[in-house]
Amino acid sequence: MNTHQNKGFLSFKTKVSALVESRMFQYFITFVIIVNAISIGLETYTFFKPYQNVFFILDCLFLAIFVIELSLKLFVQKLHFFKNNWNVFDFIIVVGSLVLYNTNFVSVLRIFRVLRVLRTITSVPSLRRIVNALFMAIPTISSVILLMTIIFYVYAVIGTMFFSYIAPEYFGNLQLSFITLFQTFTLESWASGIFRPIFAESGWSWLYFISFIVIATFIMINLIVGEIVNNAQKISQEIEDETGELKEDTKEIKELRAEIKELKALLTTYITQNEKKD
Repeated sequence: MNTHQNKGFLSFKTKVSALVESRMFQYFITFVIIVNAISIGLETYTFFKPYQNVFFILDCLFLAIFVIELSLKLFVQKLHFFKNNWNVFDFIIVVGSLVLYNTNFVSVLRIFRVLRVLRTITSVPSLRRIVNALFMAIPTISSVILLMTIIFYVYAVIGTMFFSYIAPEYFGNLQLSFITLFQTFTLESWASGIFRPIFAESGWSWLYFISFIVIATFIMINLIVGEIVNNAQKISQEIEDETGELKEDTKEIKELRAEIKELKALLTTYITQNEKKD
């Protein structure tokens, strides 16, 4: 009886595992996440206020689906579920939404509801690769940011020394210089708003601004982007290598199956011939 129950349990677990890992299930969860994101966005419009009860019911339905999905994954994977960082992220978002649902922490609950949109990343492999590449690039990005901080500081000091009397609202002190340089770094109205009034008073200021933009905006940003792209290519190559190995293993398994079939046919023929002789 126990053996029969164990077999039944294993069979059920196998079916649940196949369901959770199936593409249709993953597509369904992605669809639910997208619809949930749309409904959260629609709630911000005033003309949807009369339908708040509908949105509440929908939100409960979405949360129930996410809880069921999480429960199925935990049932199949058990403690292995928490070895994947993306699974941990999903767990925190869903459990946080569930725990805070009937509490007074409305603002925190809203944050968790909005964070559910980020689950799109966990359900789309290409997005996961990009985010992984971004995390892999953090050590290099940290070094680039440190270098940019030094460049910002040097240019802020120079700007304060030479332009504080011309444009005190932009370069009156070190803090204002940092903010001005950040605006210049983003290329937001830097020419008409900041550069031209200073250039009218100081002819060489073009050298200051252009050299800063070339160094900080073009070179540094390209370093960061290049590192992220490089890591994304590494991840893609690793996936291709793993896929290639799986294909080779699948090919070997097919060949082994074909050989076993041939052996079975030979054995059947041999047994039939011996029976005829007897």
